[in-house]
Amino acid sequence: MTRVFSGIQPSGVPTLGNYLGAIRNWVPMQDTHESIFCVVDLHAITQWQDPKELARQTREMAAALIACGLDPRRCILFIQSHVHAHARLAWIFNCVARIGWLNRMTQFKDKAGKDREAASSGLYVYPNLMAADILTYHASKVPVGDDQKQHLELANDIAQKFNHDYGVDFFPTIEPLIQGVAARVMSLRDGTRKMSKSDPSDQSRINLTDDHDTIALKIRRARTDSEPLPDHAAGLEGRAEARNLVGILAGITNTLPENVLREHGGKGFSEFKEVLVAALVAHLDPIRTEMARLLDDPAALDAELRLGADRAEAIAAPICARAEEIVGFLPRR
Repeated sequence: MTRVFSGIQPSGVPTLGNYLGAIRNWVPMQDTHESIFCVVDLHAITQWQDPKELARQTREMAAALIACGLDPRRCILFIQSHVHAHARLAWIFNCVARIGWLNRMTQFKDKAGKDREAASSGLYVYPNLMAADILTYHASKVPVGDDQKQHLELANDIAQKFNHDYGVDFFPTIEPLIQGVAARVMSLRDGTRKMSKSDPSDQSRINLTDDHDTIALKIRRARTDSEPLPDHAAGLEGRAEARNLVGILAGITNTLPENVLREHGGKGFSEFKEVLVAALVAHLDPIRTEMARLLDDPAALDAELRLGADRAEAIAAPICARAEEIVGFLPRR
């Protein structure tokens, strides 16, 4: 089967947006692709992290992925820093990538903000590590969102330049993996902004660890307008918050927004929100419960992740070693 790679940062409890936009779409890939997924803690430290929080959030993210349906027996799931090939190949790619290429990366400009001189060099070369993450497995498919497509193009530029400079046909071309339309979940407080773990207001998002009462309170407080729901999609034009809530119900029930409007058109938001709360709780409560069970036994969770790292290393280490040999590094005997 085609090999797929994807990673997610341990930057806090996943939100409903992370789940509907990415994680849920990874689950069926376990049956159609050779799937490799990891928690990218090396990427996380491109910005300073409290060490204890990083460790806690890394384990928490791994538990969330398993609770959402990633089965360590059907895919390879591990912690990025546990497989040293990522860092080894990233250094080679630091020396292959050109400064001009990195200067065009818009995500660095967004994350560094106005004070770019104070940003870490790790944040600047972040895309080179992302390329190493993928290419040390010779993965040819990567599920990506719009914000990562530029990095994927850079990964291909790096692979092509490595192959050209050393006269080899070693690293493959990577293609984005598009599976249907990923749900784009927006803030519950502002329908024009993406739901985010970094938003200062916890009321802006649904966390996968939120219980029934918390979900109900957040949805009931979610920003809306005074008009009832329309019965057709055109009626959502200019109504960002209404579109968002309709999209959330469509995403969590695996249907189309048009079907939601056909069923609930004409309802006021107080009635519609109760339907949405019931659907969210029914879908997310098993995830929350399983995540809590996994975190109650960290030794067992860590053992699963070590097995995943061993399986990942069995693929990555020979590919990385061959890349080092191509470059001219002497092998360690």
